[in-house]
Amino acid sequence: MQTPINGSQQFCRRTRREFLWETGGGFTGLALAGLLGQDFFNQQAVAADGKTPFQGPLMPKAPHFKPKAKNVIFLFMYGGPSHVDTFDHKPELYKYDGQTIKVKTFGRGGKKNQGRVVGPKWQFKRYGKCGKMVSDLFPHLGTCVDDMAFLHSMYAESPIHGSAMLMMNSGRVLSGSPCLGSWVNYGLGTVNQNLPGFVVMLDNKGGPISGAKNWSSGYMPAYYQGTQFRPTGTPILNLNPPPGMTKSAQRKLLDGLKEINQRHASTRVSNSNLAARIASFELAYNMQQHAPEAVDLAQEDEKTKELYGIDQHKTRDFGQKCLLARRLVERGVRFVQIYSGGAHNDDNWDAHNDMVRNHTYHAGNTDKPIAGLIKDLKRRGMLDETLIVWGGEFGRQPTAEYARGTGRDHNSYGFTMWMAGGGIKGGVSVGTTDELGSRAVEDRLHVRNLHATILTQLGLDPNRLSYFFAGLDQKLVGVEGADPIHKII
Repeated sequence: MQTPINGSQQFCRRTRREFLWETGGGFTGLALAGLLGQDFFNQQAVAADGKTPFQGPLMPKAPHFKPKAKNVIFLFMYGGPSHVDTFDHKPELYKYDGQTIKVKTFGRGGKKNQGRVVGPKWQFKRYGKCGKMVSDLFPHLGTCVDDMAFLHSMYAESPIHGSAMLMMNSGRVLSGSPCLGSWVNYGLGTVNQNLPGFVVMLDNKGGPISGAKNWSSGYMPAYYQGTQFRPTGTPILNLNPPPGMTKSAQRKLLDGLKEINQRHASTRVSNSNLAARIASFELAYNMQQHAPEAVDLAQEDEKTKELYGIDQHKTRDFGQKCLLARRLVERGVRFVQIYSGGAHNDDNWDAHNDMVRNHTYHAGNTDKPIAGLIKDLKRRGMLDETLIVWGGEFGRQPTAEYARGTGRDHNSYGFTMWMAGGGIKGGVSVGTTDELGSRAVEDRLHVRNLHATILTQLGLDPNRLSYFFAGLDQKLVGVEGADPIHKII
Protein backbone atom coordinates (compact mmCIF):
# COMPACT_ATOMS: atom_id res chain seq x y z
CA MET A 1 0.00 0.00 0.00
CA GLN A 2 1.25 3.48 -0.92
CA THR A 3 0.31 6.54 1.14
CA PRO A 4 0.93 10.23 0.12
CA ILE A 5 3.35 12.16 2.32
CA ASN A 6 2.02 15.58 3.49
CA GLY A 7 -0.36 15.82 0.55
CA SER A 8 2.47 15.63 -2.01
CA GLN A 9 2.95 13.14 -4.82
CA GLN A 10 5.71 11.42 -2.87
CA PHE A 11 4.70 8.06 -1.43
CA CYS A 12 5.88 5.80 1.34
CA ARG A 13 5.24 2.05 1.38
CA ARG A 14 3.14 0.62 4.21
CA THR A 15 1.99 -2.93 4.78
CA ARG A 16 -1.68 -3.75 5.29
CA ARG A 17 -0.83 -4.76 8.85
CA GLU A 18 0.63 -1.33 9.57
CA PHE A 19 -2.42 0.37 8.07
CA LEU A 20 -4.87 -1.72 10.09
CA TRP A 21 -2.84 -1.32 13.28
CA GLU A 22 -2.69 2.48 13.01
CA THR A 23 -6.32 3.05 12.04
CA GLY A 24 -7.56 0.45 14.48
CA GLY A 25 -5.59 2.00 17.29
CA GLY A 26 -7.09 5.39 16.54
CA PHE A 27 -10.75 4.31 16.39
CA THR A 28 -10.60 1.94 19.33
CA GLY A 29 -8.71 4.60 21.30
CA LEU A 30 -11.69 6.93 20.95
CA ALA A 31 -14.08 4.26 22.17
CA LEU A 32 -11.78 3.30 25.03
CA ALA A 33 -11.48 6.94 26.06
CA GLY A 34 -15.25 7.17 26.39
CA LEU A 35 -15.40 4.00 28.49
CA LEU A 36 -12.57 4.96 30.86
CA GLY A 37 -13.81 8.51 31.50
CA GLN A 38 -12.03 11.76 32.28
CA ASP A 39 -10.89 10.87 35.81
CA PHE A 40 -8.72 8.03 34.54
CA PHE A 41 -6.82 10.29 32.13
CA ASN A 42 -6.39 13.03 34.72
CA GLN A 43 -4.60 10.49 36.91
CA GLN A 44 -2.37 9.33 34.06
CA ALA A 45 -1.54 12.74 32.57
CA VAL A 46 2.09 13.79 32.82
CA ALA A 47 4.23 16.34 31.03
CA ALA A 48 6.76 15.43 28.36
CA ASP A 49 9.38 14.51 30.95
CA GLY A 50 7.19 11.58 32.02
CA LYS A 51 7.17 12.70 35.66
CA THR A 52 5.73 16.19 36.13
CA PRO A 53 1.90 16.18 36.46
CA PHE A 54 0.36 17.67 33.33
CA GLN A 55 -1.64 20.88 33.70
CA GLY A 56 -3.61 22.65 31.02
CA PRO A 57 -2.10 25.90 29.68
CA LEU A 58 -4.94 28.01 31.09
CA MET A 59 -4.83 26.64 34.64
CA PRO A 60 -4.29 29.37 37.29
CA LYS A 61 -0.62 30.18 37.86
CA ALA A 62 1.10 31.83 40.79
CA PRO A 63 2.09 35.48 40.25
CA HIS A 64 5.64 36.67 40.84
CA PHE A 65 4.56 38.58 43.96
CA LYS A 66 1.36 39.44 45.81
CA PRO A 67 -0.97 41.18 43.36
CA LYS A 68 -3.14 44.20 44.05
CA ALA A 69 -5.48 43.48 41.13
CA LYS A 70 -7.02 40.23 39.93
CA ASN A 71 -8.64 41.43 36.72
CA VAL A 72 -8.35 44.17 34.09
CA ILE A 73 -11.07 45.99 32.13
CA PHE A 74 -9.51 48.00 29.29
CA LEU A 75 -11.89 50.60 27.83
CA PHE A 76 -10.39 51.33 24.42
CA MET A 77 -11.57 54.58 22.84
CA TYR A 78 -10.68 53.69 19.26
CA GLY A 79 -9.72 56.58 16.98
CA GLY A 80 -7.91 58.82 19.45
CA PRO A 81 -9.95 61.02 21.83
CA SER A 82 -8.80 64.62 22.15
CA HIS A 83 -7.08 65.08 25.51
CA VAL A 84 -7.41 68.88 25.38
CA ASP A 85 -11.19 68.54 25.02
CA THR A 86 -11.67 65.90 27.71
CA PHE A 87 -9.34 65.67 30.72
CA ASP A 88 -6.26 67.84 29.97
CA HIS A 89 -7.39 71.40 30.72
CA LYS A 90 -5.48 74.00 28.64
CA PRO A 91 -6.74 77.56 29.36
CA GLU A 92 -4.26 79.04 26.86
CA LEU A 93 -5.98 77.29 23.98
CA TYR A 94 -9.15 79.33 24.46
CA LYS A 95 -7.44 82.66 23.90
CA TYR A 96 -5.42 81.45 20.90
CA ASP A 97 -8.52 80.09 19.15
CA GLY A 98 -8.37 80.82 15.43
CA GLN A 99 -4.80 82.17 15.47
CA THR A 100 -2.03 80.63 13.38
CA ILE A 101 1.02 79.98 15.57
CA LYS A 102 4.30 78.10 15.44
CA VAL A 103 3.91 74.59 16.79
CA LYS A 104 5.45 71.30 15.64
CA THR A 105 2.95 68.57 14.89
CA PHE A 106 3.09 65.15 13.25
CA GLY A 107 -0.02 63.27 12.23
CA ARG A 108 -1.84 61.82 9.27
CA GLY A 109 -1.14 65.02 7.36
CA GLY A 110 2.62 64.75 7.91
CA LYS A 111 4.98 67.02 9.83
CA LYS A 112 4.13 70.71 10.20
CA ASN A 113 5.77 73.67 11.95
CA GLN A 114 2.69 75.86 12.35
CA GLY A 115 -1.08 75.58 12.51
CA ARG A 116 -4.39 77.24 13.25
CA VAL A 117 -5.34 76.75 16.89
CA VAL A 118 -8.70 75.19 17.65
CA GLY A 119 -9.81 76.25 21.11
CA PRO A 120 -11.56 73.62 23.28
CA LYS A 121 -15.25 73.43 22.41
CA TRP A 122 -16.36 72.58 25.94
CA GLN A 123 -15.88 74.23 29.31
CA PHE A 124 -14.10 72.53 32.20
CA LYS A 125 -15.04 72.54 35.86
CA ARG A 126 -13.67 71.08 39.08
CA TYR A 127 -14.90 67.79 40.49
CA GLY A 128 -14.29 65.78 43.64
CA LYS A 129 -12.14 66.40 46.67
CA CYS A 130 -9.06 66.48 44.43
CA GLY A 131 -10.52 69.37 42.39
CA LYS A 132 -9.78 67.72 39.05
CA MET A 133 -10.75 69.79 36.00
CA VAL A 134 -12.97 67.74 33.66
CA SER A 135 -14.70 68.72 30.43
CA ASP A 136 -18.47 69.08 30.25
CA LEU A 137 -18.31 66.06 27.93
CA PHE A 138 -18.05 63.82 31.01
CA PRO A 139 -20.41 64.99 33.77
CA HIS A 140 -20.88 61.44 35.09
CA LEU A 141 -17.19 60.52 35.08
CA GLY A 142 -16.50 63.83 36.78
CA THR A 143 -18.18 62.41 39.90
CA CYS A 144 -15.63 59.55 39.96
CA VAL A 145 -12.35 61.52 39.77
CA ASP A 146 -11.36 60.74 43.36
CA ASP A 147 -11.03 57.09 42.27
CA MET A 148 -9.10 57.88 39.07
CA ALA A 149 -5.41 58.50 38.30
CA PHE A 150 -4.83 60.64 35.21
CA LEU A 151 -1.75 60.15 33.04
CA HIS A 152 -1.33 63.40 31.11
CA SER A 153 2.09 62.74 29.57
CA MET A 154 1.60 59.60 27.52
CA TYR A 155 3.47 59.28 24.23
CA ALA A 156 4.07 56.66 21.55
CA GLU A 157 6.06 56.17 18.33
CA SER A 158 3.34 56.18 15.70
CA PRO A 159 0.61 58.72 14.82
CA ILE A 160 -1.04 56.25 12.41
CA HIS A 161 -4.02 54.20 13.62
CA GLY A 162 -2.92 50.69 12.62
CA SER A 163 0.58 50.75 14.08
CA ALA A 164 -0.45 52.90 17.06
CA MET A 165 -3.16 50.43 18.02
CA LEU A 166 -0.73 47.54 17.76
CA MET A 167 1.66 49.47 20.01
CA MET A 168 -1.07 50.11 22.59
CA ASN A 169 -2.26 46.50 22.47
CA SER A 170 0.98 44.55 21.99
CA GLY A 171 3.88 46.91 22.70
CA ARG A 172 5.04 46.74 19.05
CA VAL A 173 4.21 48.80 15.98
CA LEU A 174 4.45 45.69 13.79
CA SER A 175 1.99 42.81 13.85
CA GLY A 176 2.83 39.32 15.03
CA SER A 177 3.32 39.87 18.77
CA PRO A 178 1.01 38.78 21.61
CA CYS A 179 -1.24 41.50 22.92
CA LEU A 180 -1.58 42.62 26.53
CA GLY A 181 -4.51 40.31 27.32
CA SER A 182 -2.57 37.33 25.95
CA TRP A 183 0.40 38.13 28.16
CA VAL A 184 -1.91 38.24 31.19
CA ASN A 185 -3.51 34.94 30.13
CA TYR A 186 -0.05 33.41 29.66
CA GLY A 187 1.33 34.73 32.94
CA LEU A 188 -1.59 34.00 35.24
CA GLY A 189 -3.93 31.54 33.52
CA THR A 190 -7.63 31.85 34.17
CA VAL A 191 -9.56 31.20 37.37
CA ASN A 192 -12.71 30.02 35.59
CA GLN A 193 -11.95 27.09 33.27
CA ASN A 194 -15.44 27.37 31.78
CA LEU A 195 -14.89 30.85 30.34
CA PRO A 196 -12.03 32.41 28.36
CA GLY A 197 -9.33 34.24 30.27
CA PHE A 198 -9.35 37.07 27.73
CA VAL A 199 -12.57 38.52 26.29
CA VAL A 200 -13.01 41.24 23.65
CA MET A 201 -16.20 43.20 22.88
CA LEU A 202 -16.31 45.28 19.70
CA ASP A 203 -18.37 48.32 18.83
CA ASN A 204 -21.62 47.54 16.99
CA LYS A 205 -20.37 49.66 14.06
CA GLY A 206 -17.52 47.26 13.38
CA GLY A 207 -14.04 46.31 14.46
CA PRO A 208 -10.94 48.52 14.63
CA ILE A 209 -8.33 48.83 11.93
CA SER A 210 -5.98 45.79 11.80
CA GLY A 211 -8.85 43.71 13.17
CA ALA A 212 -8.00 40.57 15.13
CA LYS A 213 -4.30 41.48 15.31
CA ASN A 214 -5.35 43.68 18.24
CA TRP A 215 -6.34 40.68 20.36
CA SER A 216 -4.03 38.09 18.82
CA SER A 217 -1.72 35.80 20.77
CA GLY A 218 0.98 36.36 18.13
CA TYR A 219 3.78 33.82 18.44
CA MET A 220 2.17 32.27 21.52
CA PRO A 221 -0.26 29.35 21.20
CA ALA A 222 -3.76 30.27 20.06
CA TYR A 223 -5.43 29.46 23.39
CA TYR A 224 -4.00 32.71 24.82
CA GLN A 225 -5.76 34.93 22.25
CA GLY A 226 -8.88 37.00 22.93
CA THR A 227 -12.37 35.58 22.45
CA GLN A 228 -15.05 37.87 21.04
CA PHE A 229 -18.22 38.20 23.12
CA ARG A 230 -21.47 39.94 22.28
CA PRO A 231 -23.69 41.35 25.08
CA THR A 232 -26.94 40.40 23.30
CA GLY A 233 -28.09 37.51 21.15
CA THR A 234 -25.62 34.67 20.66
CA PRO A 235 -22.70 35.57 22.97
CA ILE A 236 -20.06 33.67 20.98
CA LEU A 237 -20.41 32.90 17.29
CA ASN A 238 -19.66 29.38 16.00
CA LEU A 239 -19.57 27.96 19.52
CA ASN A 240 -22.32 25.35 19.21
CA PRO A 241 -21.47 21.91 17.78
CA PRO A 242 -22.55 20.75 14.33
CA PRO A 243 -26.18 19.60 14.05
CA GLY A 244 -26.62 16.05 15.26
CA MET A 245 -23.49 15.97 17.43
CA THR A 246 -24.53 15.28 21.01
CA LYS A 247 -22.79 16.39 24.19
CA SER A 248 -21.87 12.76 24.83
CA ALA A 249 -20.22 12.48 21.42
CA GLN A 250 -18.29 15.71 22.02
CA ARG A 251 -17.07 14.38 25.39
CA LYS A 252 -15.92 11.12 23.87
CA LEU A 253 -14.08 12.91 21.08
CA LEU A 254 -12.38 15.24 23.55
CA ASP A 255 -11.33 12.37 25.82
CA GLY A 256 -9.99 10.45 22.83
CA LEU A 257 -7.89 13.40 21.71
CA LYS A 258 -6.50 13.75 25.23
CA GLU A 259 -5.60 10.08 25.32
CA ILE A 260 -3.73 10.37 22.01
CA ASN A 261 -1.92 13.49 23.22
CA GLN A 262 -0.92 11.81 26.49
CA ARG A 263 0.45 8.82 24.58
CA HIS A 264 2.62 11.26 22.62
CA ALA A 265 3.75 12.94 25.84
CA SER A 266 4.74 9.65 27.43
CA THR A 267 6.91 8.85 24.41
CA ARG A 268 8.38 12.37 24.41
CA VAL A 269 6.79 13.14 21.04
CA SER A 270 5.78 16.80 20.99
CA ASN A 271 2.57 17.82 19.28
CA SER A 272 1.86 21.44 20.19
CA ASN A 273 -0.82 21.82 17.51
CA LEU A 274 -2.79 18.91 18.92
CA ALA A 275 -2.42 20.26 22.46
CA ALA A 276 -3.67 23.67 21.34
CA ARG A 277 -6.68 22.13 19.60
CA ILE A 278 -7.52 20.08 22.66
CA ALA A 279 -7.34 23.15 24.93
CA SER A 280 -9.51 25.18 22.56
CA PHE A 281 -12.01 22.34 22.09
CA GLU A 282 -12.31 21.75 25.82
CA LEU A 283 -12.87 25.45 26.50
CA ALA A 284 -15.55 25.59 23.79
CA TYR A 285 -17.19 22.47 25.24
CA ASN A 286 -17.36 24.06 28.70
CA MET A 287 -18.49 27.46 27.39
CA GLN A 288 -21.54 25.93 25.69
CA GLN A 289 -22.96 25.37 29.16
CA HIS A 290 -21.63 28.38 31.08
CA ALA A 291 -21.38 31.34 28.65
CA PRO A 292 -25.16 31.84 28.26
CA GLU A 293 -25.54 32.33 32.02
CA ALA A 294 -22.61 34.75 32.18
CA VAL A 295 -24.10 37.04 29.52
CA ASP A 296 -27.68 36.90 30.82
CA LEU A 297 -28.18 40.53 31.85
CA ALA A 298 -31.82 39.78 32.70
CA GLN A 299 -30.50 38.51 36.05
CA GLU A 300 -29.59 42.10 36.99
CA ASP A 301 -32.11 44.34 38.76
CA GLU A 302 -33.52 47.47 37.13
CA LYS A 303 -31.58 49.80 39.41
CA THR A 304 -28.30 48.31 38.24
CA LYS A 305 -29.31 48.54 34.58
CA GLU A 306 -30.23 52.19 35.11
CA LEU A 307 -26.84 52.84 36.70
CA TYR A 308 -25.17 51.70 33.44
CA GLY A 309 -27.60 53.65 31.24
CA ILE A 310 -29.18 50.52 29.77
CA ASP A 311 -32.60 52.15 30.12
CA GLN A 312 -31.61 54.84 27.56
CA HIS A 313 -31.14 54.30 23.84
CA LYS A 314 -27.97 56.41 23.62
CA THR A 315 -26.08 54.55 26.33
CA ARG A 316 -27.69 51.10 26.08
CA ASP A 317 -25.11 49.39 23.85
CA PHE A 318 -21.98 50.46 25.71
CA GLY A 319 -23.80 50.10 29.04
CA GLN A 320 -24.56 46.46 28.28
CA LYS A 321 -20.91 45.84 27.46
CA CYS A 322 -19.73 47.46 30.70
CA LEU A 323 -22.24 45.47 32.76
CA LEU A 324 -21.20 42.26 30.99
CA ALA A 325 -17.56 43.11 31.76
CA ARG A 326 -18.41 43.31 35.46
CA ARG A 327 -20.21 39.95 35.28
CA LEU A 328 -17.22 38.36 33.53
CA VAL A 329 -14.56 39.56 35.98
CA GLU A 330 -16.93 38.52 38.76
CA ARG A 331 -16.70 35.00 37.32
CA GLY A 332 -12.92 34.97 37.09
CA VAL A 333 -12.18 36.28 33.59
CA ARG A 334 -8.75 37.93 33.82
CA PHE A 335 -8.85 40.49 31.02
CA VAL A 336 -11.78 42.19 29.30
CA GLN A 337 -11.35 44.77 26.53
CA ILE A 338 -14.25 46.89 25.31
CA TYR A 339 -14.03 49.03 22.18
CA SER A 340 -15.86 52.33 21.83
CA GLY A 341 -15.92 53.19 18.13
CA GLY A 342 -15.49 50.98 15.10
CA ALA A 343 -15.04 51.10 11.35
CA HIS A 344 -13.73 54.47 10.07
CA ASN A 345 -14.10 58.25 10.23
CA ASP A 346 -16.80 59.53 12.61
CA ASP A 347 -17.89 56.01 13.50
CA ASN A 348 -15.07 56.24 16.03
CA TRP A 349 -13.25 59.01 17.95
CA ASP A 350 -11.21 60.02 14.87
CA ALA A 351 -12.42 63.65 14.73
CA HIS A 352 -10.75 65.01 11.58
CA ASN A 353 -13.61 67.29 10.58
CA ASP A 354 -16.13 68.32 13.25
CA MET A 355 -14.86 67.98 16.81
CA VAL A 356 -18.18 68.91 18.44
CA ARG A 357 -20.30 66.44 16.49
CA ASN A 358 -17.81 63.58 16.88
CA HIS A 359 -16.93 63.85 20.57
CA THR A 360 -20.45 64.80 21.68
CA TYR A 361 -21.66 61.54 20.16
CA HIS A 362 -18.98 59.18 21.47
CA ALA A 363 -18.63 60.74 24.92
CA GLY A 364 -22.42 60.77 25.23
CA ASN A 365 -22.52 57.03 24.51
CA THR A 366 -19.85 56.11 27.07
CA ASP A 367 -19.83 58.64 29.95
CA LYS A 368 -22.66 57.20 32.04
CA PRO A 369 -21.85 53.50 31.40
CA ILE A 370 -18.21 53.91 32.44
CA ALA A 371 -19.13 55.90 35.54
CA GLY A 372 -21.71 53.22 36.29
CA LEU A 373 -19.04 50.52 36.01
CA ILE A 374 -16.79 52.30 38.51
CA LYS A 375 -19.63 52.89 40.97
CA ASP A 376 -20.99 49.35 40.63
CA LEU A 377 -17.59 47.75 41.22
CA LYS A 378 -17.03 50.03 44.19
CA ARG A 379 -20.34 49.25 45.90
CA ARG A 380 -19.72 45.52 45.42
CA GLY A 381 -16.24 45.71 46.92
CA MET A 382 -14.67 44.74 43.58
CA LEU A 383 -12.96 48.00 42.56
CA ASP A 384 -9.94 47.31 44.77
CA GLU A 385 -9.19 44.13 42.80
CA THR A 386 -10.33 45.24 39.33
CA LEU A 387 -8.04 47.54 37.34
CA ILE A 388 -9.81 49.83 34.87
CA VAL A 389 -7.82 51.41 32.02
CA TRP A 390 -9.24 54.13 29.72
CA GLY A 391 -7.70 55.62 26.58
CA GLY A 392 -7.15 55.44 22.84
CA GLU A 393 -4.15 54.76 20.63
CA PHE A 394 -3.10 58.45 20.78
CA GLY A 395 -4.53 61.95 21.32
CA ARG A 396 -5.23 64.88 19.01
CA GLN A 397 -3.40 68.05 18.05
CA PRO A 398 -4.23 71.50 19.43
CA THR A 399 -4.40 72.85 15.86
CA ALA A 400 -6.84 72.27 13.01
CA GLU A 401 -6.02 69.71 10.36
CA TYR A 402 -7.63 71.62 7.50
CA ALA A 403 -7.94 75.27 6.46
CA ARG A 404 -11.52 75.26 7.70
CA GLY A 405 -13.39 73.39 10.40
CA THR A 406 -12.63 72.24 13.93
CA GLY A 407 -11.20 68.78 13.22
CA ARG A 408 -7.89 67.77 14.79
CA ASP A 409 -5.22 65.45 13.39
CA HIS A 410 -3.57 62.60 15.32
CA ASN A 411 -1.09 63.32 18.11
CA SER A 412 1.26 60.66 19.49
CA TYR A 413 3.63 63.24 21.04
CA GLY A 414 1.37 63.73 24.07
CA PHE A 415 -2.03 62.44 25.21
CA THR A 416 -4.04 61.43 28.27
CA MET A 417 -5.11 58.08 29.69
CA TRP A 418 -6.50 57.23 33.11
CA MET A 419 -6.61 54.23 35.43
CA ALA A 420 -8.79 53.36 38.39
CA GLY A 421 -9.09 50.58 40.96
CA GLY A 422 -6.72 47.64 41.32
CA GLY A 423 -4.40 49.33 43.82
CA ILE A 424 -4.14 52.60 41.86
CA LYS A 425 -4.19 55.90 43.79
CA GLY A 426 -7.31 57.93 43.20
CA GLY A 427 -7.56 61.68 42.71
CA VAL A 428 -4.05 62.11 41.33
CA SER A 429 -2.60 63.40 38.06
CA VAL A 430 0.86 62.56 36.73
CA GLY A 431 2.80 64.32 34.00
CA THR A 432 2.00 67.34 31.87
CA THR A 433 1.90 68.42 28.27
CA ASP A 434 3.01 71.91 27.18
CA GLU A 435 0.62 74.87 27.45
CA LEU A 436 -1.05 73.92 24.15
CA GLY A 437 -1.19 70.16 24.76
CA SER A 438 0.97 69.46 21.72
CA ARG A 439 3.53 67.20 23.43
CA ALA A 440 4.43 65.62 26.77
CA VAL A 441 7.05 67.61 28.66
CA GLU A 442 7.08 66.47 32.29
CA ASP A 443 7.23 62.87 33.57
CA ARG A 444 6.91 61.54 30.04
CA LEU A 445 5.28 58.11 30.03
CA HIS A 446 5.70 55.66 27.19
CA VAL A 447 3.08 53.02 26.37
CA ARG A 448 5.48 50.44 27.83
CA ASN A 449 5.29 52.21 31.20
CA LEU A 450 1.52 51.75 31.08
CA HIS A 451 1.94 48.05 30.27
CA ALA A 452 4.50 47.65 33.04
CA THR A 453 2.07 49.21 35.52
CA ILE A 454 -0.76 46.87 34.52
CA LEU A 455 1.44 43.78 34.87
CA THR A 456 2.83 45.00 38.19
CA GLN A 457 -0.64 45.47 39.65
CA LEU A 458 -1.45 41.89 38.63
CA GLY A 459 1.60 40.62 40.50
CA LEU A 460 3.76 40.08 37.42
CA ASP A 461 7.25 41.51 37.08
CA PRO A 462 7.17 43.17 33.63
CA ASN A 463 10.92 42.70 33.20
CA ARG A 464 10.75 39.04 34.17
CA LEU A 465 7.64 37.82 32.36
CA SER A 466 9.01 36.40 29.09
CA TYR A 467 8.32 33.92 26.30
CA PHE A 468 11.16 32.38 24.32
CA PHE A 469 10.74 32.99 20.58
CA ALA A 470 13.10 33.64 17.66
CA GLY A 471 16.15 33.17 19.87
CA LEU A 472 15.13 35.80 22.43
CA ASP A 473 13.31 35.95 25.74
CA GLN A 474 10.54 38.14 24.38
CA LYS A 475 8.71 40.53 26.74
CA LEU A 476 5.67 42.75 26.47
CA VAL A 477 7.82 45.71 27.54
CA GLY A 478 10.60 44.86 25.09
CA VAL A 479 14.03 43.40 25.68
CA GLU A 480 15.14 46.74 27.15
CA GLY A 481 12.38 46.62 29.78
CA ALA A 482 10.29 49.37 31.37
CA ASP A 483 9.40 50.64 34.83
CA PRO A 484 5.86 50.90 36.17
CA ILE A 485 4.43 54.33 37.01
CA HIS A 486 5.23 54.40 40.71
CA LYS A 487 3.51 57.73 41.36
CA ILE A 488 0.06 56.23 40.89
CA ILE A 489 0.63 52.90 42.70
